[in-house]
Amino acid sequence: MTGQGNQPTLLTCGRRTLSLSSARIMGILNITPDSFTDGGLLYRNGRLHADALCRTAEAMVRAGASVLDIGGESTRPGAAAVPEQEELDRVLGALDIIASRFDVIVSLDTSSPEVITAGAAAGAGMINDVRALTRDGALAAASSSALPVCIMHMRGEPGTMQQAPQYYDVVAEVSAFLQQRGAVCEAAGIAPQQLIYDPGFGFGKTPSHNFSLLRHLPDIVALGRPVLTGLSRKSMIASVLERDTSQRLPASLALAVLAVVGGASILRVHDVPETVDAVAMVTAWAEASL
Repeated sequence: MTGQGNQPTLLTCGRRTLSLSSARIMGILNITPDSFTDGGLLYRNGRLHADALCRTAEAMVRAGASVLDIGGESTRPGAAAVPEQEELDRVLGALDIIASRFDVIVSLDTSSPEVITAGAAAGAGMINDVRALTRDGALAAASSSALPVCIMHMRGEPGTMQQAPQYYDVVAEVSAFLQQRGAVCEAAGIAPQQLIYDPGFGFGKTPSHNFSLLRHLPDIVALGRPVLTGLSRKSMIASVLERDTSQRLPASLALAVLAVVGGASILRVHDVPETVDAVAMVTAWAEASL
């Protein structure tokens, strides 16, 4: 596995810590009716299904997820924005249930400063923002929380991001964006050792862009921050294989293995048990090669 030597190996996540000495698994919990693969599983007809949330969260924790990522607003291509109060209600309800039942770091998949602030006060341990803290007030909220922050590259907004995205050099442009936003975060008071970079697979990128970023992931890792990848069940798989989202597990595992070999520190996934096993094999292979 490549390029992790100069990265922080420990994140301070509120009352918990997350070691990045090996790749960690982040389980996805979409508290939405319209996410691309599991919308409506945990939230439908205007309410959170607490029993389903508990069962899903418990299964992920038991399988080996180090982090659970809660999102109250879908960011799939073409997704509509969610009113701030509605997102707040969805996320805080789920956070309260998980924080009271499970010993696990909870990440907030949000761009809202209000959700960041309220979630940090309620026990969240990480911020995961697809908009890289560009919304008004988000930088200050994230800095005040003192939590680790994952900033992601996205070209445009979810509603428009897949309308013919173009790059001269996708790896160089994504790298430059992450460095620039990282510098802005540090200037706002976010500790550099608390920053995580996400190249944003599927967010304003063609399949060719996505595969190029994955092939050159060590270049992103070389920027000196832990790298999070979100490749699970993404449409880049369908560009190669005619598989709907429910049939993309084998391909998702292949992409996860490639991400770990490329130096990824955190894998954001839907299928936790299978990915944990795949990462264990990569880790055993890497250790045997030393």
